Amino acid sequence: MKKIAIQGYPGAFHEIAARLYFNEEIEVVPRDTFEQVVQTVEDNAGADAGIMAIENSIAGGLLYNYNLINKSDLQISGEVYLRIKQNLLVLPGVGLKDLEEVHSHHMAIAQCKDFFKSYPHIKLVETPDTAESARIIHDNELKNVGAIASDLAGEMYQLNVLEESIETNKLNYTRFIILDHFMNVPHKDDFDKVSISFAVSHEIGSLYKALKTLSDFNANLTKIQSTPIPGRPWQYLFFVDFIIEDPHSFGDLSHALSKTTLGLKLLGKYKSGKHYED
Repeated sequence: MKKIAIQGYPGAFHEIAARLYFNEEIEVVPRDTFEQVVQTVEDNAGADAGIMAIENSIAGGLLYNYNLINKSDLQISGEVYLRIKQNLLVLPGVGLKDLEEVHSHHMAIAQCKDFFKSYPHIKLVETPDTAESARIIHDNELKNVGAIASDLAGEMYQLNVLEESIETNKLNYTRFIILDHFMNVPHKDDFDKVSISFAVSHEIGSLYKALKTLSDFNANLTKIQSTPIPGRPWQYLFFVDFIIEDPHSFGDLSHALSKTTLGLKLLGKYKSGKHYED
């Protein structure tokens, strides 16, 4: 059974995404932070791989996580897209009129605030994790407290779904990436997606030259994100994802890119991920 490090606790959306990606029984290795996920996989400290949210269709890219990967010895070996469906979970027999508080991660609360406008008597309380909020309600039999979390968390902690899919935006998707130590990444030629990072010289047209190189090799850009480089004011590191038609051309593409960029780094080669509605 594969052991997968996640940020969060059993029943979190990271676990749902991991189950869908691996399509087999897994054991999650809970970690409090994304740094701990990276460290666990890097050190082979009880996990075969890790999974990390990297991009959201509403909030955009998670730059902090991009930087974590860039500084690590890990590589992206896969991805999966999951619609984030937030549910209001309570102990059996509890109704909306009984609730005094609802607990969850701040992002989940932000996604569901419109729902609670109709229930001003309910106080929204931020907690470190969605699934952990559900577990605490179960363990302490809190009849006046609800949680915003996944349906998996409800099943695990024997809570009822009082209201289903209470998020404001029903097209809220998160992209999760699979992380492996670079020594453990399988060398396959059936990849069609590549993630890289690079900087460019502070000259007119330098970024254009890099993007033109991708175009010349028929690489379809799917993501570009920039972040400041610490200690180098007004210089930026670019994170780029692209689809490549012929994986055998990647060697030539990489060589050409190295001539138009600075510090080119391969973050991963993998198959484009599937999209799941729940």
